[in-house]
Amino acid sequence: MVDATLTPIDRGTITADVNNIIQGAVLGTADEPNPETVMEDAPVYNVVIDHPEATILWDTGSHPDAADGHWPADLYAAFEHTGLRPLEDDLADAGYAIADIDMVIQTHLHLDHAGGLYAFEDTDTPIVVHEAELKYAYYSAKTDAGDVAYLAGDFDRDLNWKPVHGDRRQLLDGLELVHLPGHTPGLLGVVLELDDAGTVILAGDQAYTRENYDQGLPMGGGLLWSNRDWHESLRTVRDLERRHDARVCCGHARADLEALQDGL
Repeated sequence: MVDATLTPIDRGTITADVNNIIQGAVLGTADEPNPETVMEDAPVYNVVIDHPEATILWDTGSHPDAADGHWPADLYAAFEHTGLRPLEDDLADAGYAIADIDMVIQTHLHLDHAGGLYAFEDTDTPIVVHEAELKYAYYSAKTDAGDVAYLAGDFDRDLNWKPVHGDRRQLLDGLELVHLPGHTPGLLGVVLELDDAGTVILAGDQAYTRENYDQGLPMGGGLLWSNRDWHESLRTVRDLERRHDARVCCGHARADLEALQDGL
């Protein structure tokens, strides 16, 4: 256990077709061949982990110019992100400066999670990411294959990358990284053993929202690199939750952001 605190940083709202978030959420039937589209709002948030050994930023959110051409127009239309501000401004509102951040943990490098990395360019701040994620991000951004949600402009920068390897990594006292492939090849979950709150698992986009986790409903196919790996990673997180009586926080769940804001 470690005497660390979690400070959530609200980074705005993404609005998207619910079928992206929950596979087959709105399906046509013989009786209703043209069901009405459902759009759902979901928060984008980061977390500052104040640990005795380091002040850590969990993810960096979207680039502040996402609506002004940094994101491709078709992606922005599908995943409209409102409330965009520079990472520096959102951190400042929570009482932090970029210079206060000793380490960044990038759960993955999709455009709504890695867009704030510009703030750490030409610094010595370690950027922790799984090797599989870094490789796939460059493969996707630099070729016509892979995943369109990786933008070279987010991560192809002079950054102090610190790749991690394998399935588990004890990064600091009371802070473990867990490889959770499925949404992407190198998604990282963070398991925190906290003095006050007990075990907290920042699962990131292993589960976009609570329905993905609680009901075992996968995200839409466009948000899954591997359906099979996603189900295996879901079992991994549920096993950790059961063994440690943990609180699991999903990547874009409003209820989980509010719980973090309330101090769990």
